[in-house]
Amino acid sequence: MATKEELIQELSGSVISCKKDAVLAAVEKAKQVMEPAEIIDKGLAAGMNQVGVLFERGKLFLPHVMMAADAMTAGVKLLEADLPEGTQSRKLGVIVNGTVEGDVHDIGKSIVSTMLQSAGFEVYDLGRDVPVKDFVEKAKEVNANMIGLSALMTTTLQGQREVIDLLKEEGLRSKIKVMVGGAPATQAWAEKIGADCYAENASEAVAKAKELLL
Repeated sequence: MATKEELIQELSGSVISCKKDAVLAAVEKAKQVMEPAEIIDKGLAAGMNQVGVLFERGKLFLPHVMMAADAMTAGVKLLEADLPEGTQSRKLGVIVNGTVEGDVHDIGKSIVSTMLQSAGFEVYDLGRDVPVKDFVEKAKEVNANMIGLSALMTTTLQGQREVIDLLKEEGLRSKIKVMVGGAPATQAWAEKIGADCYAENASEAVAKAKELLL
């Protein structure tokens, strides 16, 4: 019988390998001796965090990250039925994330969503080309603590400002933090439009979200 430490290494290693079958096999093995939450936190999420680090160092590429995320999601689904009641309430915070209207770039934003979920946030990913009002409506519906806004084109950056303006109009700005990101976004842009933070990459997004919400 493998030790818990060996099982944790196998879980994280299977995510880093981007192989769904390996993840599912590791989860089934770990279920015999570990709690579901521990399998997710110490094994799968730790592996996904390492994938994020390797991606930022240029050791892994976007297809690897997406395969690893897919594999990790499959592993988590295998455990969902066994998670204790109330696990959801122990989430670090609720974040609505998406790419602004007119922008169809999806991959970077999806990585951020995955990394935030891995870190323990409840994330509602609205996808790409999301209308301004949809961000605010979803945030109200799920009682979000933060909205993440991605824009990969200079022409769509304005959508980030529009979401902030709508939050102000609805009287929600003081209750909901706003994080912006994407290639043309900068710290200076975030300050100009009144966003709470700017994140350059997925790891930074997790760090900034924790900083603002915990």
